[in-house]
Amino acid sequence: MKIGFIGLGIMGKPMAKNLIAAGHELVVRDMNAAAVAELTALGATEASSPKEVAEQVELVVTMLPNSPHVQTVALGADSILDGAHEGLAYIDMSSIAPLVSRQVGAALTAKGIPMLDAPVSGGEPKAIDGTLSIMVGGPQALFDTYADVLKVMGASVVRVGEIGAGNIAKLANQVVVALNIAAVSEALVFAQKAGVDPEAVFQAIRGGLAGSTVMEAKAPMMLDRNFKPGFRIALHIKDLTNAIETGHEVGAPVPLTAAILEMMTALKVDGREVEDHSALVRFHEKLADIELGRGEHNS
Repeated sequence: MKIGFIGLGIMGKPMAKNLIAAGHELVVRDMNAAAVAELTALGATEASSPKEVAEQVELVVTMLPNSPHVQTVALGADSILDGAHEGLAYIDMSSIAPLVSRQVGAALTAKGIPMLDAPVSGGEPKAIDGTLSIMVGGPQALFDTYADVLKVMGASVVRVGEIGAGNIAKLANQVVVALNIAAVSEALVFAQKAGVDPEAVFQAIRGGLAGSTVMEAKAPMMLDRNFKPGFRIALHIKDLTNAIETGHEVGAPVPLTAAILEMMTALKVDGREVEDHSALVRFHEKLADIELGRGEHNS
C-alpha cells in the first residue's frame, strides 16, 4: 500500500520504518531533515507539504505532538484536506484532545476523507519493535480496512468506539501510567529513606499485586538514573492537561491526575521536561532529600 507518514519524531520514525519493513511504500514529511533522510535512505519518498503527501497516497498517517499540529496538518494551508482525492483515508496516531479529533474528523469526512483516531502506548521501545498498544476510534468498516496496517506497528489494536474514542482511551491510559510512575517513585524513595535497598524492595514486590508493566519498565530506569526520554515529561504534561480538560467537559473529576500534573509541572520548572517521565522520581527525591540508587541503604 502507498502510505503517507507525517511526523518522524521519537515515536513516528520507528513506526514509519516498520511500515517500510513490512513492504509498504511511504511518502514522508517532517521538519527534521535528518529524520527524513533516514527514511528516504530506506526507500521512502520525501514530500514538501501535507498536501503533497496526500495527493500521492491512499492513506495518510500522522504522528504529531499535540492538537494544534494535527489541526494545521489536516485542515490548514497546504494540508491533507487540500490534497483530498477519491479513495483517500486518514489515520491520526497522535495523542490529542478527543474533541479536536472529532472536529477534524467531521471536517475531513464532509470532504470525503474518512478518519480514524488511533493513539498509541508503549513508548519508544515498543515503537521500535512494533508492539505498541493502539486504541482506535472511528467507523468499524474503516477500522476493518486498515487494521492490518495498524498491526504492523502494534501488538494490540483495539477499536473502542467512534471517532474520538481512541483518544479518550489514550487519556485513560496516560492517567494510569502517570499514577503508577508516581506510586513507584514514592515507594522506592520511601524504602531508601527508611534504610532499605530500593532495588531489593523492587525485586520483592514486583511479582505481587503491586507489580505492573510500568514498574517493570520504569523502576530500573529510576535505579540507574537513566532518564533518556522514551516518553518526555513535557508530552505527559500535555496528555494530563488534555485529560483534565476533557474531565471538566464531561463532568468526571480527576483529582489524582491533577496532583500528578502539578508534580510534573514542578519538574518542568526545574528544566526536566525533556527527560523521560520516569524522572518523576526526582520530585519525590527532592521532598525526601535523597538520591535514589542501586544498593543504597541509607538516607
